[in-house]
Amino acid sequence: MPDHATVDDLERAHAELAASGLSLDLTRGKPGSDQLDLSNDLDGIIGDDWTLDGVDVRNYGGLDGQPSVKAIGARLLDMPAANVLAGGNSSLALMGRYLLHAHVFGVRGPDTAWNRGTPKMLCPVPGYDRHFALTEYLGIELLPVPMTDVGPDMDRVEDLVGNDDQVKGIWCVPKYSNPTGITYDDDTVRRLAVLGRDAGDHFRVFYDNAYAVHDLGDPDYLLSMFSAADVEGTQDSIVQFASTSKITHAGSGVAFLGSGLANLAAFRDHLKLFTIGPDKANHLRHVRMLGAPGAIEDHMAAMADLVRPKFDAVTSALADGLGTDGEHGRWTEPHGGYFISFWTRPGLATDVIDLAARAGVALTPAGAAFPYGDDPDDSHIRLAPTFPDLADVERAMEVFVLCVRLATARAHADVAAADLPASA
Repeated sequence: MPDHATVDDLERAHAELAASGLSLDLTRGKPGSDQLDLSNDLDGIIGDDWTLDGVDVRNYGGLDGQPSVKAIGARLLDMPAANVLAGGNSSLALMGRYLLHAHVFGVRGPDTAWNRGTPKMLCPVPGYDRHFALTEYLGIELLPVPMTDVGPDMDRVEDLVGNDDQVKGIWCVPKYSNPTGITYDDDTVRRLAVLGRDAGDHFRVFYDNAYAVHDLGDPDYLLSMFSAADVEGTQDSIVQFASTSKITHAGSGVAFLGSGLANLAAFRDHLKLFTIGPDKANHLRHVRMLGAPGAIEDHMAAMADLVRPKFDAVTSALADGLGTDGEHGRWTEPHGGYFISFWTRPGLATDVIDLAARAGVALTPAGAAFPYGDDPDDSHIRLAPTFPDLADVERAMEVFVLCVRLATARAHADVAAADLPASA
């Protein structure tokens, strides 16, 4: 489609796509089958030896996980293994359990339970919809905080924390953030570490390092939150999460929670009432696959080789189809993670997503990356290219580019029509 295409040209092209029967999906950040295949050796890897660190993994017990699997979590969270708890397959489940622990039972006992007041959670936006949904479900008020190119707007964060004692925590995805793909700079990490000292012992930084090793090439550097909190004496205020769900098999990975030793002990006392222990056989499988020095790095390099062409296809299609002058929008070009963020001109995200759906391409709903689903600019769209195969990503992006151009052209036409002089 030429750059000078009219609204009518774009409408005809869109109608042809809508009639072509496409069914493509860029909604969720899931690994594709080619990525999952890299971990197929998990099936059968145990063999006849069911012991891990001298423990029979087929039996009860081991609430924290054994040292060898905790060492994998320590690698992902950049903290000592003694500060790590290894759980089931879902880091989101651990986040939900810890959030419930803080909200209902209190991180320091009943007097510190968040629900004794009117708790609020800071939500950097655009952010992860499941973080927001989980918090909203418990009746905690969501306060949006703008994201910058180096992390949450910390001036705004510090202002809210310093002036409202009902602000109990903040959600963070510090490396290749969902959905913008940015990585927090050193100053942001250090300022987040200070919050637990200034806000009181009820405050928690929920630090979801989901993409710690999901580099597409040269990795972004992320300062160790554990080290930053150690300097400030605030390790107990930082609760870190990670998992292998986007490293091995998504439904059968291992999730990790890390924190200061006192905070970890308090959470363990809560957790032991709800479970005898995690799936240690699955822990053993992951230690066999990822426990050796360099194994995670080698595995993720192979993963990057599969994912990188899909990201390149998205950014190339956007640059080639929309130009880089900002007329049709702007987008991120992350160095890792699972998502690319696209911003339309204000007021057009819903239109673009609707046009794409009618042409057979499913996108995450407009506003999904904002608390309560409310993007005040109706501008942000999250693109998730990891799941489809490369040919489908390329085809989906042809549709997406056309929909952005059509929505933008319609908006220009509406403005031009509104500017016409009234008939005599």
